[in-house]
Amino acid sequence: MEDDTVEKSSIVTGLIENRAKEVGMAAFDLRSATLHLSQYIETSSSYQNTKTLLQFYDPVVVIVPPNKFAPDGMLGVSDLVDGFYASVKKVVMARGCFDDTKGVVLIKNLAAAEPSALGLDTYYKQYYLCLAAAAATIKWIEAEKGVIVTNHSLLVTFNGSFDHMSIDSTSVRNLEIIEPFHSNLLGTTNKKRSLFHMLKTTKTTGGTRLLRANLLQPLKDITTINTRLDCLDELMSNEQLFFGLSQALRKFPKETDRVLCHFCFKPKKVTNEVAGADNARRSQVLISSIILLKTALDALPLLSKALKDAKSFLLANVYKTISENEKYFSIRKRVGEVIDEDVLHARAPFIARTQQCFAVKAGIDGLLDIARRTFCDTSEAIHNLANKYREEFKLPNLKLPFNNRQGFYFSIPQKDIQGKLPSKFIQVLKHGNNIHCSTLELASLNVRNKSAAAECYIRTEVCLEALLNSIREDVSALTLLAEVLCLLDMIINSFAYTISTKPVDRYTRPEFTSSGPLAIDAGRHPILESIHDDYVPNNIFMSEASNMVIVMGPNMSGKSTYLQQVCLIVILAQIGCYVPARFSTIRVVDRIFTRMGSVDNLESNSSTFMTEMKETAFIMQNVSQRSLVLMDELGRATSSSDGFAIAWSCCEHLLSLKAYSIFATHMENLSELATIYPNVRIVHFHVDIKSNRLDFKFQLEDGSRHVPHYGLLLAEVAGLPRSVIETARRITSKIMEKQIKKMEVNCTQYHKLQMVYRVAQRLICLNLSPDVTPLQFQQGSGNNSVTKGRREIWFETQVELIARQHIQIYCCKDFKVRSISF
Repeated sequence: MEDDTVEKSSIVTGLIENRAKEVGMAAFDLRSATLHLSQYIETSSSYQNTKTLLQFYDPVVVIVPPNKFAPDGMLGVSDLVDGFYASVKKVVMARGCFDDTKGVVLIKNLAAAEPSALGLDTYYKQYYLCLAAAAATIKWIEAEKGVIVTNHSLLVTFNGSFDHMSIDSTSVRNLEIIEPFHSNLLGTTNKKRSLFHMLKTTKTTGGTRLLRANLLQPLKDITTINTRLDCLDELMSNEQLFFGLSQALRKFPKETDRVLCHFCFKPKKVTNEVAGADNARRSQVLISSIILLKTALDALPLLSKALKDAKSFLLANVYKTISENEKYFSIRKRVGEVIDEDVLHARAPFIARTQQCFAVKAGIDGLLDIARRTFCDTSEAIHNLANKYREEFKLPNLKLPFNNRQGFYFSIPQKDIQGKLPSKFIQVLKHGNNIHCSTLELASLNVRNKSAAAECYIRTEVCLEALLNSIREDVSALTLLAEVLCLLDMIINSFAYTISTKPVDRYTRPEFTSSGPLAIDAGRHPILESIHDDYVPNNIFMSEASNMVIVMGPNMSGKSTYLQQVCLIVILAQIGCYVPARFSTIRVVDRIFTRMGSVDNLESNSSTFMTEMKETAFIMQNVSQRSLVLMDELGRATSSSDGFAIAWSCCEHLLSLKAYSIFATHMENLSELATIYPNVRIVHFHVDIKSNRLDFKFQLEDGSRHVPHYGLLLAEVAGLPRSVIETARRITSKIMEKQIKKMEVNCTQYHKLQMVYRVAQRLICLNLSPDVTPLQFQQGSGNNSVTKGRREIWFETQVELIARQHIQIYCCKDFKVRSISF
């Protein structure tokens, strides 16, 4: 396809967002007929991820929906293009053009690859925003360029944000990151069974949203991760700093991050003739934002004082940002010249209304003072009316609640009513043990009170016009402040608080490598350990030379939990939090894939096996060299021979990559992979059999172990007839006899080769570990001390171990040589 802007760029980009701070982008390359789809969560109010992608694609045209659909507290993609990409042609298309349903149909018809390879069959609901952007982009291209894209000719790719790990929606559900897997059955009382709700101790709306975004899109940049971890180190070692910051953050309003939306946009000029409920409501929200801003700026000195002695780079940088930026003090001074000092942010509806009416200092506007007088008179008349009814109808417990929808109303305990209410009371509703009602007099006063309040709001906005214009000049400083507060809230009130509530040393700092192993010593499931005190820790070690672990064991022995545990520890580490392990070193993961659970998908008319194959196809088509792949019982939903063949071939495909893969399976024949491929490691969960009962130890051990008839033992516990169990036992014993002999022969034949390979791959891992200070130790019977480097000692130890045909892993940490058995 020819394009007239080929000298500069040939990419047309569509952008759309929702109120959950998700952004969908479709980048159509006219030169190569390629469509790049991206959907991600914006962790920054300044749209940093979107800016990165736009800079990468360098589009000539950006298609956006109308600006009024921008979510609260955000700049809006339309204003983003105007402010930062003014040289790029912006096209505003109607909201109806951004139709995700049409986007799905278009991609299925135009994409060269199969829909299953793109993941559309399974993940089209997850990518609805970028599919909507694709629909608008393709429609504009076909209309503007006068062309039609040929069916099955378009190369389509799915991408996330470049700086974050990608986790698909199925993996989010399988790993219980946001919601428990069976949330519909467990109910709201079991919310703590998800990672998000376990960490959700944040105090602000923005901090909670940032936490959720980080869990769904963990970081990949090691420097940023370590900056957060350095901050946690200081908070955990300095209790005074931790509690001081916690108390300072409590002074900030919960909705601080929402303040910005009213300063990013400049509405039409407010005049004396402006009237109407919509304008009054807009003015009320604007006044509330000014009060929120005043409250936040008043709390800044306390936060600055708490941060004064902080040493970590992140906290020191925040202190520098707050204390050295004169704009905050300038804004606070300007606000103080107009807004009354006694005005505070309030949550109670009538108190909040009163604060908003009296926000501006008296004497600035005469019409505003008159409207306030009317507001006070009507409020006083309403309370006098309530006193009158208490005496007239002998209702001493009559109360006068208020809500924003209906204004004031009466609440009378049902026990105080003898017979029926007087006919004067109307709109009678029973609410628990109380009767809610009103009268014509109260309704009339409510109307007058609301009208007076609306007049106060509109006149107040007129008075605030100059102040708002001056604040908008420094809106970038407020945007930065909101992001800083959200980040501090997440790190202090979520990460640090969660770690501080655990026993000492239960959570430790993870270490990172760019191409090293994934090693976790005594790791625990972060969610389950908070529910069960006796959780059994387990280890894992993976490297490029040993990149697949096959986990075996009976049903209910802990295989699926172990797979979840490894992923959740990696996610916690890459959001910059401590992890539940004694020691961990992690190679940064760019994508997580999971294939867990078995369920029919009625929406796509897919059986359990078909759903399983679609998810597996998506993984095989999109796996990268740095992915972490978890497969739980692959192939069990079809015939045993076909299921085994599929599982084996998928393992061989993943073994050819550098991705780390963990397979949990009941297929004991799959352990024969280790006799052919030296980069396969077999482990099992230990189970004892006592009196024909399974005693689960939940302890991971090396090698494979045949547990005879564990399925039959569990079936017997479930209540199957004894005769059925005995017949099944005779059948399975004949089948397994030949297979066990074959496995024993293979293990004996390849045992020595496996030992040598594993020693070699551990020596390779040594090159990735930093050399440290030499050790001083005594050798022989004399007093001569010999200085040796840790690597030298490590090599000598390995030579000795090779001689003994015994292998262990040695790690250097905290200037100690630690032995970790895996």
